Amino acid sequence: MSPSKSPRPPVRPLARVGAVNYLNTKPLVHGLADAAPELALSYEVPSRLADQLASAQLDVALAPVIELARHPEWSFVSSACIGCRGPVLSVKLLFRTEPGKVRRLALDEGSRTSVVLAQILLAEIAGVRPELTDLPLGQSIADVDADALLVIGDRAIYQDESPFVEAWDLGDRWCRWTELPFVFAVWMVRPGFDASAVEGELDAARDRGVVDLDAIAAQQAERMRLPREMVIKYLRDNLNFYLAAGERRGLEAYFAKAAALGLIPSETGLRFDDRTAER
Repeated sequence: MSPSKSPRPPVRPLARVGAVNYLNTKPLVHGLADAAPELALSYEVPSRLADQLASAQLDVALAPVIELARHPEWSFVSSACIGCRGPVLSVKLLFRTEPGKVRRLALDEGSRTSVVLAQILLAEIAGVRPELTDLPLGQSIADVDADALLVIGDRAIYQDESPFVEAWDLGDRWCRWTELPFVFAVWMVRPGFDASAVEGELDAARDRGVVDLDAIAAQQAERMRLPREMVIKYLRDNLNFYLAAGERRGLEAYFAKAAALGLIPSETGLRFDDRTAER
């Protein structure tokens, strides 16, 4: 009888990578699990990804850009991003009253970047600084006592706007107000972790996803029970996946406006290094 083989110890992944579990992220992780099986890939809402990166449960995360103000020790690890250069469709501010009369604003629990963006636009365009309250992920919008509600991700795509007095697409509002692109999330790395081997995989996944948008749209349209034409238009026309020079200027303007309103520390600076892609 041959001696029994001892079980192999579990292989430690090259990196623990967290991505957003929304439709807008699918092009950024397209084929990543197969192309880089050494990465341990998991999915969460943006706010929880930031918490997991902060507690070192993740090494790399597609986290809300506002976290760079709260964690200046974090850095970019790829030129891939989730952004827009016009209407974004999946970040909406829904009003039950006129924007200038908003006194109470409910904020999607999954969001952080858009929470600050909504406050900037309400202050600059409508001249209001409302009281803030939570909009939990599982709670019906109809049950929330607020004058306006911020919804993001897939929930925003599905949301019927007809019961509301007004609806703002925050990507559209920002881009028209500032004449700059906007970036919602970027790949970030925690301090002390060498992500040099991961960066190329993340850029390659983004490039594959942009090429294969039709296939991604067909798959996701069936999963989400949405018209395929709507999904491909959203991925192709509403989103931008490249952190280019314009996106850098948009981020700098966003951080400056947030600091001016006291929403982030005024000394916050962005370190882009050379991780930008002209597109």
